[in-house]
Amino acid sequence: MAQEPREAWTPAHGTTTPDMSLCRMLFDRSTRDPDGVYAERRTEDGTFEPVTVGQFLRDVVAAARGLIALGVQPGDRVGIMAGTRYEWSVADFAILYAGGVSVPIYQTSSAEQVRWIVADSGVRIVLAETPAMGATVGALIGEGELQRVLVIDDGGLDELRAAGQHVSTAEVKERASAAHLETLATIVYTSGTTGRPKGVELTHGNFLVHIVNGADDPNLGPVVSGPETRTLLFLPLSHVFGRFIALLCVYSGTVLGYAPSTKTLVGDLQAFRPTWLLAVPRVFETLYNSAELLTGGGAKLTLFRWAAKVSQAYSRSLDTGGPSAVLKARHALADRLVLQRIRAVMGGQATYAISGGAPLAVWLGHFYRGLGMTVMEGYGLTELAAPTAVNRPGLIKIGSVGAPYPGTGVRIAEDGEILVQGPNVFRAYRNDPDGTAAAFRDGWFLTGDYGRLDEDGYLHITGRKKEIIVTAGGKNVQPAALENALRAHPIISEVVVIGDDKPFIAALIALDPAMLPGWLKSRGLPELTVAEAAEHPIVRGELDKAVSAANESVSRAESIRSYAVLPRELTEEQGELSASLKVRRKIVLEHFAKQVDGIYG
Repeated sequence: MAQEPREAWTPAHGTTTPDMSLCRMLFDRSTRDPDGVYAERRTEDGTFEPVTVGQFLRDVVAAARGLIALGVQPGDRVGIMAGTRYEWSVADFAILYAGGVSVPIYQTSSAEQVRWIVADSGVRIVLAETPAMGATVGALIGEGELQRVLVIDDGGLDELRAAGQHVSTAEVKERASAAHLETLATIVYTSGTTGRPKGVELTHGNFLVHIVNGADDPNLGPVVSGPETRTLLFLPLSHVFGRFIALLCVYSGTVLGYAPSTKTLVGDLQAFRPTWLLAVPRVFETLYNSAELLTGGGAKLTLFRWAAKVSQAYSRSLDTGGPSAVLKARHALADRLVLQRIRAVMGGQATYAISGGAPLAVWLGHFYRGLGMTVMEGYGLTELAAPTAVNRPGLIKIGSVGAPYPGTGVRIAEDGEILVQGPNVFRAYRNDPDGTAAAFRDGWFLTGDYGRLDEDGYLHITGRKKEIIVTAGGKNVQPAALENALRAHPIISEVVVIGDDKPFIAALIALDPAMLPGWLKSRGLPELTVAEAAEHPIVRGELDKAVSAANESVSRAESIRSYAVLPRELTEEQGELSASLKVRRKIVLEHFAKQVDGIYG
């Protein structure tokens, strides 16, 4: 057997010059295609209205003039605390055009998190979405450098437009032209699963060179480029993943749809009809589980599960010489009876999707590819301006996160840690030179994740360095594989595998209150609260089966021997989930110490 490589690179594509910037990227697009559609934003009646590139640039310049009028100087930090909406992008580019540095703040951040970000970044002005968010930030005026808060829902952008009437457009252009690849563009704060969020300083070049390399790649480019391509963005723009895609669309010409809430996701997908999607694994899991529950049980459920198995088998055959005539016929029947209806729920046009943030279950990747929508799983971090590895069309290997992103290199250290080099690697942590120095070794960024490269140079994630569990018997266990396997179950929303300094591995399981009612109904069970379901014998039996299935992927020493079902789901409000919905293990263990004691008591 050939030895797996320790390092892999993918060639760069496209061309950039040192004087380029995100500001120039938008200006060039508007010069080339002023009447082309930049984006579509959701209206109150659920439809989408187009915004041209020219209109977007005019809105950006008007807001930039206002920021300059309010005293923003080159290099000043300006915050944005808002959900996914058109105005977020206007504010982001306006800050850049005024010569400033944008600082995203999650709209779900606690008052203490907002205080830390405002103080650490030194923002002077914050654009907040709602009066409530404005009040949270406004309470900090006078602390540090914060001077003013503008509320978008109360006409904050109109205030900027009015304030900037006496500032010339020429001054905005002069400031925008001064930006180049090495100019600081943004400070993005990590979601803070272990301690305080770190301010990641990303330059114009960190984004722009990465955008050009991807959009001009012969495999990835056709999916994300041109006015006939469309993507619906519902991930937070405060997250570097969503932000990267929004910026990519300016360069590539994809029509960008803004969906402010996942609560209306199905309706938005059907109204906007994207050709490609960006999501986290939980979205793909929920779409599948919802489709299964909507069958209502009985013969329809049996038919759905048959079609799902055929879809997976068809996808797997694509990696082993192609489907047989019999499988082709079964797949055509499954498509006619079931699969085409699921495609219609997603708008009927999506042929590709990008998944990141956590591993996607292999079977689910095959299900969607057999359905007709190939999920291109990828991997990245805030410090890497989002993507670092990705499966690209024609170069798909389900179960991996793909080869290195174009222009990027990945190395596996002796202990299995993933190291990265490339134009996307951040320049520094804000106000933390020691932390910055510790994050690099011989010019390579230390990701804190474990992985391996297969014989084709595709990256496989095996766990997180900070999350490794060491049992009392000295066994090292990576919880990710078990957690991901269990999380794919329809009624499970979150899993925390535990066992540090304990005699065996166990798990805390949180049920999904949104999926539970339909699941109970499909099995003829009455409505139950999450706490009641946690004690119900049929629910427990289902969880027993799910745990046994997950244990099949690990050795006995790594397997889950016991579990506790939590009386409620994990939440951001309780501090158990980060703003990017990653589990904060320490807080979960504190909040559910009683359940942990019950397992090991």
